[in-house]
Amino acid sequence: MRALVRTLRPQQWVKNVFVAAPIVFARDLTDRSYLWREAVAVLAFCMLSGAVYAFNDVLDIEADRAHPTKRFRPIAAGQFSKRAALITSGVLAAIALGGCLALHWQLAVWGGLYFTLNLAYSVKLKHVAFLDVLMIATFFVLRVLAGAAAIAVPASAWLLACSGLLALYLALGKRAHELSWAQTSGKETTTTRAALAGYRLSTLRYAMFAIGLATSAAYVAYTLDHQRVAEFGTDRLVYSAPFVVLALVRFAYLALWRPKDESPTEAMLRDPWFLLDLAAATATVLYIIYG
Repeated sequence: MRALVRTLRPQQWVKNVFVAAPIVFARDLTDRSYLWREAVAVLAFCMLSGAVYAFNDVLDIEADRAHPTKRFRPIAAGQFSKRAALITSGVLAAIALGGCLALHWQLAVWGGLYFTLNLAYSVKLKHVAFLDVLMIATFFVLRVLAGAAAIAVPASAWLLACSGLLALYLALGKRAHELSWAQTSGKETTTTRAALAGYRLSTLRYAMFAIGLATSAAYVAYTLDHQRVAEFGTDRLVYSAPFVVLALVRFAYLALWRPKDESPTEAMLRDPWFLLDLAAATATVLYIIYG
């Protein structure tokens, strides 16, 4: 059971909070009927994420064994069989998509598309430089669309843009981190991730800077959008923008200048400064929208 839980990587399910973003910014967080529907949607995407991780680890078993930390994953370490992983993946996906369909057909559509694209990503698309990070951004956009479908509200174009840009920024940072580690350790890039052979570290750094600026600008534009100001009854949401910028800067530090022994997306979940900034940003947004 311990190997099963580790294979599903519940620590990565935090990404599925993006499914709940529409209910927060639609000011429906206090509506119990909407709240439980969104909770079901988040749970379904957590199950889909676990199913994808199990399937992915079966495909990546040889590459993971060549990686300094991924070699300890249960399947790569021989603690969890490939057959058990594939069965787990199929069962979780069936339950999750069934729950989505019971809640709303559009949620099932976005969930099905998310799962299908993830399978394609695991099999082929993650091996293509730049297409891999674009796919990751797409997954985050699909999460937001699913969350909006769960409570039958339209997804804001600005919210989708912010989510996609943020995900692209994080994905570029992760690739920069992996490439830097590969160069420092003397490993061939193709032994850890095939797509890394198509990247240059300097290009990734410039891309991170550009996407980081675009993400910050998109969030500011979202907070000052006339429709948002009318809905919230205030333009003070822009006061949360500095926290977004600080989070982006902190992630860049974790990705580019920390020791290259763990993923920056995992490091930020244990970084006290990042978590403090995240807590302050969350409190500020909730106070402005609901207070």
